Amino acid sequence: LWIQRINAGVRAYGMSYSEFMGKLGKAGIELNRKVLADMAMNDPEAFKKVVDQVKAV
Repeated sequence: LWIQRINAGVRAYGMSYSEFMGKLGKAGIELNRKVLADMAMNDPEAFKKVVDQVKAV
């Protein structure tokens, strides 16, 4: 369920789940899937900031 929520969240910003997770570590962001899924559902503004940071890598 976490992966599905993260995938839905990142697809809205034009990324795939695998691309996002691959770049997440390179960006130095150490959030686990549970936190990311919760953020995607309950705090979309913060999730967008994370996605923007990952896209910049």
